[in-house]
Amino acid sequence: MTETDDKMRAFAEQVFASETKDENIRDEISMFDVADDCPILHHEMAHHLHTDDDKRGKATPAAIEHWEVDTPTYLEVPDFQRVAIIGDYASGVTMDDFELSCKGLYRALTIREKYMRLAFQRFPRTASKYLRDIDGEPFKPDDQLQPVFTPPPKNGEDPFDTKNLPKNLGYVARMKDGVIYVYNDTAAADKHQPKDLPCPDYATFIDDMNFLIALIAQGPTKTYTHRRLKFLMSKFNVHEMLNEMEEMKELKMNPHRDFYNCRKVDTHIHAAACMNQKHLLRFIKKSYRVDADRVVHNLKGKEVTMKELFQSLNLHPYDLTVDSLDVHAGRQTFQRFDKFNAKYNPVGASELRDLYLKTENHISGEYFATIIKEVATDLEEAKYQYAEPRLSIYGCNPNEWTKLSSWFVKHRVFSPNLKWMIQVPRIYDIFRGRNFVPHFGKMLENIFLPVYQATIDPQSNPELSIFLKHVTGFDSVDDESKHSGHMFSTKSPKPEEWDIVKNPSYTYYIYYMYANIAKLNQLRRERGMNTFTFRPHCGEAGAVTHLLACFMTADNISHGLNLKKSPVLQYLYFLSQLPIAMSPLSNNSLFLEYAKNPLLEFHKKGLVVSLSTDDPMQFHYTKVRALADIPSNVESCELCYILWQQCKFSRGEAHFLGANYLKEGPEGNDIRKTNVAQIRMAYRHETLCYELNLIKEGLKAE
Repeated sequence: MTETDDKMRAFAEQVFASETKDENIRDEISMFDVADDCPILHHEMAHHLHTDDDKRGKATPAAIEHWEVDTPTYLEVPDFQRVAIIGDYASGVTMDDFELSCKGLYRALTIREKYMRLAFQRFPRTASKYLRDIDGEPFKPDDQLQPVFTPPPKNGEDPFDTKNLPKNLGYVARMKDGVIYVYNDTAAADKHQPKDLPCPDYATFIDDMNFLIALIAQGPTKTYTHRRLKFLMSKFNVHEMLNEMEEMKELKMNPHRDFYNCRKVDTHIHAAACMNQKHLLRFIKKSYRVDADRVVHNLKGKEVTMKELFQSLNLHPYDLTVDSLDVHAGRQTFQRFDKFNAKYNPVGASELRDLYLKTENHISGEYFATIIKEVATDLEEAKYQYAEPRLSIYGCNPNEWTKLSSWFVKHRVFSPNLKWMIQVPRIYDIFRGRNFVPHFGKMLENIFLPVYQATIDPQSNPELSIFLKHVTGFDSVDDESKHSGHMFSTKSPKPEEWDIVKNPSYTYYIYYMYANIAKLNQLRRERGMNTFTFRPHCGEAGAVTHLLACFMTADNISHGLNLKKSPVLQYLYFLSQLPIAMSPLSNNSLFLEYAKNPLLEFHKKGLVVSLSTDDPMQFHYTKVRALADIPSNVESCELCYILWQQCKFSRGEAHFLGANYLKEGPEGNDIRKTNVAQIRMAYRHETLCYELNLIKEGLKAE
């Protein structure tokens, strides 16, 4: 007993010593429970990453030189350890429930594919191949239509040149039941004989939506998708544990490229807040020094200089600080979208917002254009950073497009590192309450008819035609948590009949925006013009049906937080690889605490998520464009690559992504340009194929 007690005592002392860090005891080598400064661990990692004896991923200097000269645009996938489950396909549910779930998921994917094709938006080739296989039809790559992009101007080419605009087609465009129709001439318009520009009608959209609503509430499908999502999460964790070192090895052996010189795009950023607070403050002080005596504002019918304007506000720019500017969104804006909108007013003064952050004001938006060009200069100097700022079209009157494009051309707000999005605020109720528009149909007409007319006859409005070349898509924005009280159904009034002072539902907005964009894209593609993607704010708050409507209609979305509430929709977003631009810092100040943000969870499961800033002026203190606890360079570079899947930046330029960038999986990845490990790309592609194959096998079993 004494001997045993002595041994126990010695062991206890050892444990106590290790707890007080007098002695480190370990039973196995693990990078998770070994001190960071452990020299043995460093030696083992260095040996693993740089050894010349590893035949699976060996790369000699000669091989690296060969990559740069005459190799394929992607490397062969190194051997890696794969996670496999052997057994039936039911995944813990009965075979009947499995077959029922597969049938519903299949139809849901075909619905999205149909809507994407009609609007010339993106749908993954991998999913299309499986759907054609299920249908028993051959897959035709030509059927995979892509958006049409405006190529960047060549050296010496003027991006504002209007000499080569297409001629007038002589068509007539008119709105009927909330949708713009195009006719060959006035006589055809009077008889309502439109050109063949197909688009799902109202009844078809309602029918498809009702099916999806029933699907996401279906018990067996919820159980099945929940289990698949849990499996995807576990599978990634095991893959990462087994292959993390090999993935890092790929990146370390990739010459010249790292996270800092991977191209990054901010796909969700609002132009009125694209600068940080310090930038705005510095510009206000500089403009006051230079233009103190310049007439810059109309105050109560009287023209005033900048000095007089600041005096009327009892301010002096010299005394301003970032704190007194008060544009940062903090705890006081949480769940208070109204207070957040007020943060766009520097020092709480709408006069300063009008002067510095508007395109229409007494100085024709000169200061706003200058600030944006300074932001663009910062991006160009960084070389590898790009952005797609959003500008607003409200639908109050049809002249908004003319004024916006005039501002763009007059101040030459062009940069090779910027493309533009058009955001449409869902604030019809405010416009109707002030009698700006007689009904909702007029608002839609003001938003879309000028674009149709500029497409039919570009010479009629050359400035707008030039501006539209640099526009990549449309967005729908507002506080999603506001409930309209309207149920979108076949009994809903047509837009021309919606003349009440009440906002339509989110889905009502989404359908009519999609329908007009789809027809517009078909017309523009016929003319060889660039098309537009539909990329609304969605799933930040409000009902889960918002995400359902955008699953049907949107090329990609912003936020998507509420996907965690619906396993069926979350799984469908994964299967269709629908991109989601997430903004954890923005959500932290408005709707969801940072620690609870599902970005990393979605990323692990294989959803196509990326980081974006939303509003740097409100959420960021420095030039850093986004922030999240990304665990490694492998994840960081993968998120950057996903950004390029969402944006419309020079998609045809091989020197950005590689010649095969349209292909999916490792075949389309050029690690020399993207710095995304081929092992990671292979894992993602094989996992997606496995899940799609489950649906295929489930339908075969039926």
